[in-house]
Amino acid sequence: MVRRWGDRRDGKLIRDIDAMHYCMPLIYPNRCDNEACMTLHVNLEKTEEYLRQRAKENAGDSISMFQVVVAAALKTIWLRPQMNRFIVNKSIYQRNEITAAFVVKKSFTDEGEETLARVQAEAGDTLETLSRKIQEQIEHCKTATDESTDAMNVIKKLPFKRLIGAGAIFLDRHGWMPKSVIATDPYQCSVVLSNLGSIGMNAGYHHLMNWGTNSIFLVIGKKHKRMHYDEDGNALMRKELTISATIDERISDGFYFAKTLKLMKKLMENPELLELLIEQEV
Repeated sequence: MVRRWGDRRDGKLIRDIDAMHYCMPLIYPNRCDNEACMTLHVNLEKTEEYLRQRAKENAGDSISMFQVVVAAALKTIWLRPQMNRFIVNKSIYQRNEITAAFVVKKSFTDEGEETLARVQAEAGDTLETLSRKIQEQIEHCKTATDESTDAMNVIKKLPFKRLIGAGAIFLDRHGWMPKSVIATDPYQCSVVLSNLGSIGMNAGYHHLMNWGTNSIFLVIGKKHKRMHYDEDGNALMRKELTISATIDERISDGFYFAKTLKLMKKLMENPELLELLIEQEV
């Protein structure tokens, strides 16, 4: 990839942006002031049956619901490239990589440490390869500290914390932060996911950060049953997964967001589509 004047190490400056999206970062410069919040209700009937059947056919080599969500999010971003944009210094960039980040708790105790995991999607990836990457990251995080945590432990010991903070913000805004510091920083990734369902909580709103380049935050709630009505008005209970999405509304428009979330819902409700190559249209 040829790097031109104005490009960053992590993204390419979008030079042919329409007038409205060119002006929005000038008028509304902060990411946290431009959050669009949406909710997905995913029908789990076919998904859970698919996961059960797959585990049976693969001698217990199972894929978790969380891995399906991450894989669906990455494939969605791959097929909907405007979702992989970010805004820094009032300019819009197309991110060079497609990455997902999430926090791993080493033990489910009050004292259990948290560490950061990062998964990068590559051409040729499928649900199986992405699931393997996710599992490897989780296993690594539970036995080792990540590079970002090591760097922050060093920073914690340094004096003049206000100057350090100002310097870090300056480097971050210009894409000059050392790779060792942002190696697994979730806010330098395409999408950040928080799996509240793993601790028995419902999905809720989570804000974006002005730090970094992240434009999408997904909160996954616990599985639950919700009342629905068929065409004849008969009530029935359906098992669902609720996902809350917070998106920087400046990177695209509402129509694009709506089609994107519909695609992600389709992928999660029909996980066999995730067996296709990540770059393959559905």
